[in-house]
Amino acid sequence: MKARFHAFFSGRVQGVAFRFFAQHVANMLGVKGWVRNLYDGRVEVVAEGDKEALEQFLAELKKGPRLARVEQAEVTWEDYRAEFVDFSIRF
Repeated sequence: MKARFHAFFSGRVQGVAFRFFAQHVANMLGVKGWVRNLYDGRVEVVAEGDKEALEQFLAELKKGPRLARVEQAEVTWEDYRAEFVDFSIRF
């Protein structure tokens, strides 16, 4: 089953390679979408793929890379749109 989520992560999530971590994990799991830093210090992620892969991806993002400290994850599940061909870092 295909799905999509839109998430915002807060805490110590910028300056700790969170975006590169997200891209690496997404590529390993076959997840497509994007990640970007926001001006308010949060990180935004939009991801599509198999529901099981997305759940694994989300679990890894909640842990974050070694230097990160994710304090909050706001996740909204959405309908799959087949919008992406890969997982990219947006600047």
